[in-house]
Parts: sequence; structure tokens; C-alpha cells
Amino acid sequence: MNWDIVKGKWKQMTGAVREKWGELTEDEVAQMEGDRDQLVGKLQERYGWTKNEAEREVDDYFRDKV
Repeated sequence: MNWDIVKGKWKQMTGAVREKWGELTEDEVAQMEGDRDQLVGKLQERYGWTKNEAEREVDDYFRDKV
């Protein structure tokens, strides 16, 4: 997956990201600016997932989006 594409489309995707992971605040999502590592870290923090679980969740979600 090409995260440069995700970063380029991040502003259009923020609503969908918040819908998918409702524990994230609007400000947190905006500040990530499409950075995969930041998203994975916040998901670990909010949902108590391991790094592998969060990475799998993110990769599965964005695989169909870009």
C-alpha cells in the first residue's frame, strides 16, 4: 500500500477514519496528517491493541480505500 496516496487524500478521509475508529478525536485525526505510525500508535492507546493488531487493522482498512 502506498501511504503517500493516503497522505495526499487524508483530509478527504478524516470523516471515514473517525467513523471507523470513533474513539479518536477530530483533532487527533487531523494532526496525524496520514502518518501510519501515528495512527497505529493512537489505536494502540485508545483500544488497547498490540502493535501488530493495530497495524493489521489499519492495513486492512486502507487496502480497499486507495
